[in-house]
Amino acid sequence: MPEDRVPADERLYFRQMLSGRDFAAADQLAVQMVNFSYLIGDRQTREALLVDPAYGVDELLDKAAADGMEVVGVLATHHHPDHVGGSMMGYAIEGLADLLTRKSVPIHAHRAEAPLITQVTGVDPGDVVSHDSGDKVAVGAIDVELIHTPGHTPGSQCFLVDGMLVAGDTLFLEGCGRTDLPGSNAADMYDSLQRLASLPEATVIYPGHRYSVQSAATLGAVKEINTVFKPPTKEAWLSVFGR
Repeated sequence: MPEDRVPADERLYFRQMLSGRDFAAADQLAVQMVNFSYLIGDRQTREALLVDPAYGVDELLDKAAADGMEVVGVLATHHHPDHVGGSMMGYAIEGLADLLTRKSVPIHAHRAEAPLITQVTGVDPGDVVSHDSGDKVAVGAIDVELIHTPGHTPGSQCFLVDGMLVAGDTLFLEGCGRTDLPGSNAADMYDSLQRLASLPEATVIYPGHRYSVQSAATLGAVKEINTVFKPPTKEAWLSVFGR
């Protein structure tokens, strides 16, 4: 089994893909940004959800097809162009708008993030399905739980499935998402990190960027090494990370 596929039960399909390596290898911004995209699906129905499609959209869809899977929806962690496409630092990044020209699928986002996604990507608001924390998106017989984790952006969300957490830019294996950007909120980020810290320690964290040597690790291991979990109180955390 290739390294980017995770052994699972007979039905769950899960694949992690790194920009600049597994797709968009010729795109220097993709190489620099080291974004992860993911596929989550049901092996029996051959349906999959694509998490944060950006840079090489055709390649991501083709990778799913090569595994015998059909992309039937998108899960968006947040609205930043390196995750959903749009303009960033003078670069035009492929994303949701490009995907919809090839395949019409719903885009699942937190309701606080939905208008930002339409603004950044130019997709029609009718293409975005708004969700609340705790909602579940089904793909075949596989349920993906949506967890609202504001802080990096107002509507950032993570995806929990079968003891695996796709954490977007809320939690990396080392560090967390920036809180000095428009729409960011350091106090909200602390609360979101505490929410994630309450998950079972065996939960495997899959981040939105590869900012560490490892591409995934258990929550227990992350809590041991990640400085964002070291301050003992919210006030102490804000004094270090809230600037």
